[in-house]
Amino acid sequence: MNGLSHFRADGTCRMVDVSDKPVTQRTARAECFVQMACETQHIIRQGKAGKGDVLETARLAGIMASKRTDHLIPLCHSLNLDAAELDFSFPEEGLLRIESTITATGRTGVEMEALTAVAVAGLTIYDMCKAIDRTMELQHVRLIEKKGGRSGHFVRPEAAGGS
Repeated sequence: MNGLSHFRADGTCRMVDVSDKPVTQRTARAECFVQMACETQHIIRQGKAGKGDVLETARLAGIMASKRTDHLIPLCHSLNLDAAELDFSFPEEGLLRIESTITATGRTGVEMEALTAVAVAGLTIYDMCKAIDRTMELQHVRLIEKKGGRSGHFVRPEAAGGS
């Protein structure tokens, strides 16, 4: 069915068999942007949100989510992660960038774990700040780099100069 590996010839879904793949170190980086009002950004940066430290709570939520990706995404393999990190930056007024880096040693990649980490971190920021800014938007949840495995090294073209 369209050459997608999660489907059998008859169109029914399956979890991909990775038992013949070699065990290698896999790393993936993903990013997400949260567009917000400038005042919301100032509140987050100053640590004055009523619900507590927004960025540290979002960091913890993203790490925890990366470890549970197989519970959220159907047909995702269960992985033992070696490392999970989330970083935050403010590239411009009213914009927060979230970046995850996930590493595991295994037979399948960690792209979904990296993407889940930034998405859940972004949703956590929304949840913690929605009382002051319901206009926030999560934007550009995307893979920016992956290493390891048969398909080799991928770097998103616009990220090649550095993210």
